[in-house]
Amino acid sequence: MQQGYIHIYTGNGKGKTTAAFGLALRAICAGKNVYIGQFVKSMQYSEIRLENLLNKVDISFGSLCIEQLGHGCCLDGVIDKEDIWMAQRGWVHCMKMLQSKKWDVMIFDELTIALSLERLEIDKVVQDLQIRNSSTEIIITGRYAPQKLIDIADIVTDMREIKHYYRKGILSRKGIDC
Repeated sequence: MQQGYIHIYTGNGKGKTTAAFGLALRAICAGKNVYIGQFVKSMQYSEIRLENLLNKVDISFGSLCIEQLGHGCCLDGVIDKEDIWMAQRGWVHCMKMLQSKKWDVMIFDELTIALSLERLEIDKVVQDLQIRNSSTEIIITGRYAPQKLIDIADIVTDMREIKHYYRKGILSRKGIDC
């Protein structure tokens, strides 16, 4: 059994989800099964089409499952009971998926946002991650990674914005930013 590690991609810069999906694609091409749970997201971002694309390929790769566990990219800080319920239900579901031992790599996209917006309790998440199947690789993305999560991680990458065209009023571009 190979040891799995916990990765965190955080910071205010672009590329956290993109890096996680890149790792997912690499793992799938190596024959690994990958689960991606997206917290606080419900829009049909371009990357979620990867699951359909891989299902059409006739070559034997690992498998991919992507599930959206939120109902919008709510970043205004307003705590909505449905947001809390969905995040908590999503985390319980993710832990069941982890316990199934089907997944070699599990990505919890924007989990740190759910934590920072108090949709989930950090102590519960840390406890669950510490008793996980030790062979599963865990990747967590999102801004504002809490110190308690950073403390248990094996790899932490802080993506720092230096310059972004968004500051000039250029919105997200399909296939590049969303």
